[in-house]
Amino acid sequence: MRHLDNRRPWQLTLAVLLVPLAFVAFWPSPMDQPVQNQLASVLQFLHRRGIPGWFNYQFVEASGNVALFIPLGFISSLAFREKQWWRIGAFGLLISGCMELGQLLFLHSRFASPLDLVTNCFGTVLGALLATAALTKIEAHHLSAADL
Repeated sequence: MRHLDNRRPWQLTLAVLLVPLAFVAFWPSPMDQPVQNQLASVLQFLHRRGIPGWFNYQFVEASGNVALFIPLGFISSLAFREKQWWRIGAFGLLISGCMELGQLLFLHSRFASPLDLVTNCFGTVLGALLATAALTKIEAHHLSAADL
């Protein structure tokens, strides 16, 4: 349990995690552009086999945004254990807002989206809640083992 209480490695991990997020955010073209045709083909294949129409490009993109920010919420919760989940979510919203603002101001082939803010924030909150649940379970297991 002691290794989880040391926040410095988690804070360093968080700083390192922001680097690939910055690459994704400020890549000159949309990240999925090279595979857009393959993704469309896969989605058509799935739809022909009964997957519902709501499972479309927008759903895949939104799910990818959520998944991209889950690690941010998880690691942030370990780095700043005293912060509530909603504060970690606000941090994710801040990071996402900076990314979207940067795209709006500097990247003409990218576009800022309010939906990205929502999905990124949701991913951060989900990661924070997963970390909180994991820490609660670990602490409960640690306490019950101490009673033996």
